[in-house]
Amino acid sequence: MKKYTLLLVGSIVAIVVLGLLANDINAKENERKELNSPNAVIEKPAQSSEWQLYYPREHDSWKSTKKDQELRDMVKKWPQLAIVWAGYPFSKDYNAPRGHYYAVQDNVNTLRVAAPSEEPAVDSPLPTACWTCKSPDVVRLIEEKGENEFFTGKWNKWGSEIVNPIGCYDCHDAKTAALKNGRPYLDRGLKDAGLAEFKDSTHQVKRDLVCAQCHSEYYFRPTAYGDNKTAMFVTLPWKEGLRSDDMMKYYDNGANFPDGKPFADFVNKISKTPIVKAQHPDYELHTTGIHGKKGISCADCHMPYTQEGSVKYSDHKVGNPLETMDRSCMTCHRESEAKLKSIVKEKYDRKELLFALAVDNLAKAHLEAGKAWEVGAELEEMKGVLNLIRQGQWQWDFAVASHGGFFHAPDETLYILAKANEYAQQARLSLVSVLAKHGVMNYAAPDFSTKENAQKLAGWDMAKLIADKQAFKNTLEKEWIKRAKEKGILDEKLRDYDDSVSSYFGNPK
Repeated sequence: MKKYTLLLVGSIVAIVVLGLLANDINAKENERKELNSPNAVIEKPAQSSEWQLYYPREHDSWKSTKKDQELRDMVKKWPQLAIVWAGYPFSKDYNAPRGHYYAVQDNVNTLRVAAPSEEPAVDSPLPTACWTCKSPDVVRLIEEKGENEFFTGKWNKWGSEIVNPIGCYDCHDAKTAALKNGRPYLDRGLKDAGLAEFKDSTHQVKRDLVCAQCHSEYYFRPTAYGDNKTAMFVTLPWKEGLRSDDMMKYYDNGANFPDGKPFADFVNKISKTPIVKAQHPDYELHTTGIHGKKGISCADCHMPYTQEGSVKYSDHKVGNPLETMDRSCMTCHRESEAKLKSIVKEKYDRKELLFALAVDNLAKAHLEAGKAWEVGAELEEMKGVLNLIRQGQWQWDFAVASHGGFFHAPDETLYILAKANEYAQQARLSLVSVLAKHGVMNYAAPDFSTKENAQKLAGWDMAKLIADKQAFKNTLEKEWIKRAKEKGILDEKLRDYDDSVSSYFGNPK
């Protein structure tokens, strides 16, 4: 009798446990369906707060990118940058990126876009394309105006229209929340590279490609249309492949460009070298690293899945995976967190060493080339030198413009930096002969050990640039915000921060 009683009690307990488990599973499934099936179309998708009702966890984790607020002045840390980018806006102001929450404000604040005004009308020196990766308003404007209109004109054209930081609509469809490519140039780049377009890619690949919309190398290609109008289209140089050597081959081939000449973003003001400025080839470097080759996506590490109650969701606080190692790393790796961190630090230290050697030699090569021109060097004897500087700077920039390249593809990054340093040293050796030919022996480059010295050598009047910027922030920027509010396109819930933080205001590191 006792035996049957125990069996009965055990059966009842098992039934109760299974019932609770079934209820839990059903609760998870019902909540998942509810969260992924909005009851209404999001009317203002470029405003991320509009998504919060349907995707509260994703939205709140995305909003926590606000916590990544440290601004690091990279020209202060590496004054050589002002020399290698002399004549290009990056030598005025260049900071390590903060969280997505600050993308628009940091773009508005940087000295690179200068200080446009309306009275009198003064344009920014940069094109509208410089907004491309900063806001879901870009997706909205391309849909509303078309690419030709969006990419025509100067940066200040869209000042009162692009006001919301990187958010939900950059990557998701407003009706279904499915991953979406809102920037058509990505598909053109994929086609040039012989890869499947976004719509034909697997879901896992799309978890890379939504990032590749912005975290990729690009240039601005002039495209004529309509009544003598020219749009400066964002273009991905992937026709020859995705490695740094492939892209340099593309840029060096004049047949790829309307004027039939090799491409250059700018000519260095000191050395007269035509330079290609690498942007942020994170996607390209990722594809060459072990994680990329194994099919691990950007989102797997930077947006790890998180369990909260009965719901599993993707953490949208895009940032450093070392801050979420239990979800980002330990799901695959069996080493301890401490050991993995030590491995990452070793990779970082090696990259920093080669970075320092390469950028220092490049800066000195630019200054030594400048001296050669000063003492009468001719173009014919300088052609080889300029090409060495061009090649070296491209390789160096490609390796470091991707801030996480040392981890995404450590072998590739060290290979590229080693090549960069070799090109720079070869340029300097050649310049010894050129300078000697013109009577200059044992030339030592002027001191560029501080940001102030380097920017002076680059020819910038920093006091004026900063004063002009302050005037812009006191006038036109405020007018842009006012107009955006009147149009109803500003997500006012997302402006709870100090809008003056920069490398010249506030307190940067």
